[in-house]
Amino acid sequence: MDRAVKNIKEMEEMGIRRLLWKYFLPAFTGVLVNALYNIVDRIFIGRGVDALALSGLSAVFPLMLIIFAFAMLVAIGANVRISINMGKRDYKRAEWVLGNAVTLGIIISILLTLFGYIYRYPLLKIFGEGEGAMPYALEYFEYILFANIFANIGFILNNACRAEGNPKTAMYSLFISAGTNTVLDPIFIFGFGMGVKGAAIATIISQFVLCIWVVAHFYSKRSTLKLHFSNLRLNSHIIYNIITIGFAPFSMQMAASAVQAVLNTQLIRYGGELAVGAMGIINSVGQLLVMSIIAINMASQPIIGFNFGAEQYKRVKETLLICIYAATFISFGGFALTQLLPGEIVRIFNTNNPELFELGRKGLRIFTLFFPVVGFQIIIGSYYQSIGKAGIAAFLSLLRQVIILIPILYLLPRFYHLDGVWFANPISDLLAGAISSIFLIKALKKLNKA
Repeated sequence: MDRAVKNIKEMEEMGIRRLLWKYFLPAFTGVLVNALYNIVDRIFIGRGVDALALSGLSAVFPLMLIIFAFAMLVAIGANVRISINMGKRDYKRAEWVLGNAVTLGIIISILLTLFGYIYRYPLLKIFGEGEGAMPYALEYFEYILFANIFANIGFILNNACRAEGNPKTAMYSLFISAGTNTVLDPIFIFGFGMGVKGAAIATIISQFVLCIWVVAHFYSKRSTLKLHFSNLRLNSHIIYNIITIGFAPFSMQMAASAVQAVLNTQLIRYGGELAVGAMGIINSVGQLLVMSIIAINMASQPIIGFNFGAEQYKRVKETLLICIYAATFISFGGFALTQLLPGEIVRIFNTNNPELFELGRKGLRIFTLFFPVVGFQIIIGSYYQSIGKAGIAAFLSLLRQVIILIPILYLLPRFYHLDGVWFANPISDLLAGAISSIFLIKALKKLNKA
């Protein structure tokens, strides 16, 4: 446990800024590389197939969010529990959490694959797919479903690498996987002329590579924790602890899927299938904008979880404040970029359809109007998740993406049509930011008293 002793000493003694930077750089690189999965697929398909193919992928996106939500349910829940147990120096319990997370991930992945394949057509219709883009969506989704188990186990174990104190290993894993996808996409789409199917096969191969890589890590000398066969046996208490903590990010991803479904149906109703394609571009840009904030969350979770478990509340508060300042700075930068260069951003994804270009340019600018207040909302939700307050974390996650946004999505378009769809997001950002600030104040007061 020499490596574990070193990691614990760093958590207890290293300066928070330096510690966050150590965890942030691999997390940021990993998130950036991971985001390339969907974004690279959309760029190559938007340029190499046609606009309807891009719309088809946009309809698959909410279903992929649902699949990813279940991966996050297990991965983030296990991540927090591993960090807290390591803070308490209970390494056996941490390894038991790791094993249970793998088993739970396998079971959920198999069930999702079976359900998704059986109901693939009605699911795509529910999530706003039009008949013109349906063949593209079905082809892509059918292939992606069968890579589900590799993607989920890879994601779960990659998060566990960070929780055990090996953020660089997690970064290298995603580099290898997303790099494989980026190289194979143009080969299959253009070289072999496989179109959408080629993009899906490239993704399957890259996710299989990730899964094998991280499984091998937990059997190697590099890992702090080990993956033991005996720990694969499910324990009801551990599963409960994983799910209660993982429910917040799970609900956030499910909410994102529900919102995307509502968005797609409203976009088709008021703007047609090309508006759904424009939304796909906006989603890709949104992923890039928030990835730095997500990386801050990923860097802070093991630090906050460990120090909260060790009752080092001053270090918890310092971590929280630094993360809020950084996230707010990043949010302002993203806002400035999308307001000043919306057309240049949209051209990256599509250059041959003027109507799609104009829809994407206008939509992107409106969607990010209040992006400056998004950063600290994400951080405060992650903070409550990291300290084991699953209920509050779930509420804050649902607030912006469901509780406020969905009613507005149904209300505004009745009066303002497509503009109403675009404006729903910034209004939700502003209202959710005001409510989240109340929870931030409460969190700081409690940390000051501790």
